[in-house]
Amino acid sequence: MSLKWTELEITTLYEMAEMYTPEQIVFRLKKRDYQRTVSAVKSKLHSLGYSTRPVLDNYSYSEIAKHLCLHSSTVLYWVRQGWLKAKKRCTIKVETMIDHDRLFKELISTFFMEFLDLFLPQVASQIDRDSIQFLPQEVFTDVTSGERKEIDLLAQVRYQGQETCFLIHLENQSYTEKVFAKRMFKYFARLHEKYDLPIYPVVIFSFDEPKRPEPQIYRVTFPDLNVLEFQFAAIQLNRISWRDFLTQPNPVAAALMSKMNIPKQERPHVKAECLRLLATLKLDPARSSLISGFVDTYLRLDAAEEQAFQAAIDTMGLTQQEEVMEIVTSWGEKAAQKTREEIALNLLTRGMIVQEIAQITGLTVERVIQLQAQLTQEN
Repeated sequence: MSLKWTELEITTLYEMAEMYTPEQIVFRLKKRDYQRTVSAVKSKLHSLGYSTRPVLDNYSYSEIAKHLCLHSSTVLYWVRQGWLKAKKRCTIKVETMIDHDRLFKELISTFFMEFLDLFLPQVASQIDRDSIQFLPQEVFTDVTSGERKEIDLLAQVRYQGQETCFLIHLENQSYTEKVFAKRMFKYFARLHEKYDLPIYPVVIFSFDEPKRPEPQIYRVTFPDLNVLEFQFAAIQLNRISWRDFLTQPNPVAAALMSKMNIPKQERPHVKAECLRLLATLKLDPARSSLISGFVDTYLRLDAAEEQAFQAAIDTMGLTQQEEVMEIVTSWGEKAAQKTREEIALNLLTRGMIVQEIAQITGLTVERVIQLQAQLTQEN
């Protein structure tokens, strides 16, 4: 015989239904001394008219209407008018374009020394950590093809306590290219000419396929003369085992495990381990959010994987479990906030007044005004 839901439990469900997955709701109910299974929560949510999808993303127009306390026809009208961007659901998987360069640049610039400690410890040990200075992004034009090429990250440092400086060049290469080593040499030569400093070139290969070793040497030779042999340090993530970094107390390890060589069946477990490691680092909220966002971007799970992910979390100790669940629930909150702000931005472009937008979306008037100022600057 099933235990009847109390009024307080149902009130709690109403509070959480729009923000949390069923698994997250069960976890939070337990913290309030309510014992409910995931299936029981799903069943009750369904009876109350809420979605029970394991991922709080890609809302239907009817779900958005429910969250905003509107009739679904109103939100459908917004979509048809172009006020709210939407895509028709289909059985074909559509992948959102990922800004690899931005994600990796944010990660490495925020945790620069941690990156060196992890992958280039000998170099890291000889750098004055107080001397790090990031330089403006360099843009080169290939005179042959006419293409503009950007250098992702340049850092000037003092090396071995001397005034000599290194420019450590990092580039996230998210696609394969046969002439890449030659292109890297051109970057090196132009930077060396401009700054007249020793340059330590580093490349992060972040693509998933192929998994063959990528060339990291560019040579110019003749039968009687070896003119040039240029080499750069290569970090090819898809050839590195994530298990080798499980015990590394390093935020870059917590992030980049999500891009290493991961068998498909291990994806949920790796995501859980990334967050477990992150929870042990005790970072401030901003830096913790950067790492967790990186992990969530590269390890998006389907429904079955989400269940395996939750099962992996359940095997952790209570303290770690609570910390990891706090990270996971923050993703749902951010997704809901992003949806409201997207609606607000589109309504602002259509000339709707601030107070009405705040009332419709549930955002504060102050936040809508900030979004309005953002639109003005962009235009």
